[in-house]
Amino acid sequence: MPAAGGGQDGQGKHDAGWSRRRGAGGPCAVSRQPPRNALIAVFEGFKGALAIAATLGLFSLLHHDLHHLAATLIGHFGLSPGDHYPALLLHYADLVEDTNRRTLALLAIAYVTVRSAEAYGLWHETIWGQWLAALSGAVYVPFEAQHLVLRPTITGAVVLIANLAIVAYLAMQLWRERKSAHPASGAPPHASP
Repeated sequence: MPAAGGGQDGQGKHDAGWSRRRGAGGPCAVSRQPPRNALIAVFEGFKGALAIAATLGLFSLLHHDLHHLAATLIGHFGLSPGDHYPALLLHYADLVEDTNRRTLALLAIAYVTVRSAEAYGLWHETIWGQWLAALSGAVYVPFEAQHLVLRPTITGAVVLIANLAIVAYLAMQLWRERKSAHPASGAPPHASP
């Protein structure tokens, strides 16, 4: 009898189907070990929760003069509004005021939905969750690389390296899963007559 959360043999080998957490307890049996992708799943869930909080905070500020609020904040910290980052803050405060609120809400909903789906899929060790996380992480790589080339910072380098590591880890898992689902039979390929 296989162990709960394990695969067919109870040794932690997984099914080749869409969900790999199948065992004696049913489709999503409780496992005593955390999922292999638990850290990535928690991180993706955290990004989704942070996006919700930021969106709610942004919507609460839309009834105010954001340019004035940003200028007051800059003055409170003794920064010069002409410096790079304070000027950037003022610029984006003006952009947000001009942006359609419905567009902001739809973008936030889409982002939170993707992050939540990734977190769920990774936590439950589904193939689609790994694909979604690998592809959505890979989408950012060219932009992060370009940003690092144009404005090299330690933070930019850490973000790019971490994202590359996560994408490589998930790609390796997907490759291993595919390899274990379709083992080489050892027979030579069929020759066409």
